[in-house]
Formats: sequence, structure tokens, C-alpha cells
Amino acid sequence: MSGRTHGGACPERMCVGCRERAAKSDLLRIVRIGDECVPDDRGTLPGRGAYVHPAVVCLDQAVRRRAFSRALRSEGPLDTAALRLRVQRAAEQDE
Repeated sequence: MSGRTHGGACPERMCVGCRERAAKSDLLRIVRIGDECVPDDRGTLPGRGAYVHPAVVCLDQAVRRRAFSRALRSEGPLDTAALRLRVQRAAEQDE
């Protein structure tokens, strides 16, 4: 098998917070720019990406476990303030 996705297949990724697999379209892609985690809504920013559910619970778990530093291969802690604002705004809009 060549490893290519087939016609109706939906690509899956793992949330670095809760570690559950979900459709790529249900997750928020995060990239590292400098020492900051930046949400990549369109999925076009260059570099390595990590995926997280757009929920505060998953974001808190990822930060507590230092999952972003590991997934994005960063040597030090990353600033997640902008990411937290983005996720909180999304949660408020869903209510």
C-alpha cells in the first residue's frame, strides 16, 4: 500500500492535550514562531505543527504536560497567551 489517503478518507491527527484522535478539520493547528505558539487557522504557515482541540480544557492539559514544546521541538517554554485568547474567544462564541 502506498500510504496515500483514499477518496473518502478523512485525515486524522492527535490532540496534544487530551491525546485523542480526531479529524484534522476539528482540530486547531499550532505552529511556533520564535518563542510563541501561534494558531494557524488556514493551515498554511510554514514549519512543524501541533494540533489541539479548540477547547480550554485541552489547551490547559497541553500546557501542563509541556506538550507544545515537545511536539514543536522547542528547547524552552513557549508563550501561549495569544493561543489562549483565541481558544477562549471561540468558546464564548459557541455558547
